[in-house]
Amino acid sequence: MHSLNLASRGRRALLLATLAAGSLAHAQGDKPVRVIVPLTTGSTVDTLARALSPPLARALGQPVVVENIAGAGGVSGTAQLVRAPKDGQTLALVSSNHVINPAIYKSMPFDTLKDITPITVVGTVPLVLVATNALPVKTLKELVAYAKANPAKVDYGSAGNGSVLHLAAELLKSEGGIFLTHIPYKGTGPLTTDLIGGQIHLAFLSVTAAAPHVKAGRLKALGVSTTQRSQVLPEVPTLAEAGLPGYSFDAWIALIGPAGLPKPLVQKFYQDVKATLAQKEVQDIMAAQGIAPVGSTPESAEPFFKAELAKHAELVRQSGAVKD
Repeated sequence: MHSLNLASRGRRALLLATLAAGSLAHAQGDKPVRVIVPLTTGSTVDTLARALSPPLARALGQPVVVENIAGAGGVSGTAQLVRAPKDGQTLALVSSNHVINPAIYKSMPFDTLKDITPITVVGTVPLVLVATNALPVKTLKELVAYAKANPAKVDYGSAGNGSVLHLAAELLKSEGGIFLTHIPYKGTGPLTTDLIGGQIHLAFLSVTAAAPHVKAGRLKALGVSTTQRSQVLPEVPTLAEAGLPGYSFDAWIALIGPAGLPKPLVQKFYQDVKATLAQKEVQDIMAAQGIAPVGSTPESAEPFFKAELAKHAELVRQSGAVKD
């Protein structure tokens, strides 16, 4: 009798979940799904959002509208997401900044974990460590040896305090046991110009930003940040291969919803994004941007966020990067 009651309750729970998913879908109808991109137009995250929106709209059976709300490294846009109704009409596509911001800002208008529902990590963006031609090294091992022999004489640039490019270099310092002087820039444009001109020695850049300069001989690529080589620069070893076996740093992009998003909707969005990532048109766009598709499950996305939050908090602590 007890087993029959359990089976009955199980069927009832499944029926309720199915009805909930159906009623939610019916309520949505043809209303557009709003996807907030908390970064500027033309950013890697924005490009991916606009590439995903047409096929995702077809999979969902309703329009998908991308809205850029930039400011404070992604905080401004995400703040709007966490206040949105829990009806699946508002989602956000966020970057690694989402787990970096709590460590660098003295106050946050929301809780990075408690106020969101992770849906899926859509993809990762490999970075590459590049050096100016003026620096007398050709490999990572040579760089480590040179930096140790010339303490406080090697510098690196980043897109700003607490940026992904900054923290990737902080991990390099930690894993390599070397000291490098940080020079923050306001964006990757001036950073890349000074790097090519020899005003700074090193920087991490996205593989797509660095590839033209590496292939033209204007910069030297010493290693890729991820555990797998990049298709954009397949001849460049990973930093782990090149001499730092413990080094691994992913810049990533994830789809999230407000806290309390119903599980049937979470699963629906996850399945549709996963199917979208399997389409060749999307894969081609992602490859051109140097983005490696992931499509992780909602169940794995939550512990991933927690681990990334702890990892980046430690890197920020090492760097001393704090903003008001």
